Amino acid sequence: MDLQEYLKSVESLVDKSLFRYFGDAPGKLDKASAHLLLAGGKRLRPAMVMLAAEAVQKRSSDRIFPAALALELTHTFTLVHDDIMDNDSFRRGVPTVHTVWDEATAILAGDVLYARAFELICKAEAEPAAKVRAISMLAKACEEICSGQSDDMVFETQDEVTRGEYLDMVRKKTGALYAAAAGVGAVLGGGTPQQVEALHNLGMTTGIAFQIQDDLIDLLTPKDASGKDRASDLRAGKKTLIAIVAAGKGIDLAPYKRNLTDDEIDHLIRELEAAGVIDEVRQIALDLVRKAKAGLSVLHESEEKQLIIEMVDFFVTRGF
Repeated sequence: MDLQEYLKSVESLVDKSLFRYFGDAPGKLDKASAHLLLAGGKRLRPAMVMLAAEAVQKRSSDRIFPAALALELTHTFTLVHDDIMDNDSFRRGVPTVHTVWDEATAILAGDVLYARAFELICKAEAEPAAKVRAISMLAKACEEICSGQSDDMVFETQDEVTRGEYLDMVRKKTGALYAAAAGVGAVLGGGTPQQVEALHNLGMTTGIAFQIQDDLIDLLTPKDASGKDRASDLRAGKKTLIAIVAAGKGIDLAPYKRNLTDDEIDHLIRELEAAGVIDEVRQIALDLVRKAKAGLSVLHESEEKQLIIEMVDFFVTRGF
């Protein structure tokens, strides 16, 4: 099975399971909680959980599958809250939760998803000590995500953000949850301490690369292809790696912190490409991925290890 076939199979399994758990939401809050969760998605974090488990112990992903769902719920809870803070109106091709209902309901909906994620991870079949460690990993990741989101918001009011500050923010905001996905899968699957550490580190590093690619997608991909508002980071004045690299080349993106036409966005993209900004940002993501793959030497050769390597490469090629 190649990576795309595997991801499609995980996506289908996760979609069916989520619909079984959340498809008959009876009340307003339950419907709001299920809204974005059932809107689709690539389900990459559940796939990472399952591949990490299989890479350390064959046929372990079935018994730890609830943990894979827990990572998807955690991810979705962060999206619901992010959309409120960023005032985005579309996500995954549907109106965001706070635009369908209201901000208060959306906050509570995200909180419900957060709580249910921990309920699900407790349903994984594993040794009690492994479950405690997995729960601790997920809790720590949630704390890091909040810290990273706070940093991201603070950056909007700073005149300058260094490349190091940005990468540390992304490590917490995005890398931490991918690290948890790989680490949770490895520890619940029965991996050795060295295997768990290697997969946790891989998730962290590739999560940073994933966010860099997400920043590129936000700018370069039309709304009908990405399912999100185009150039929302630019309009919000976010200090992405694109903005930081552009500033280093004398291109100030601050004047674009406003409503923009497609022609204005296209003109800016051409300017950034001509200055080498887009290529430099992509290369940083590629270098991170190369470093992440080098740490997998502690895993035995297997189909799952190869799929993890292919998935890491996919993180910096998706969207285009």
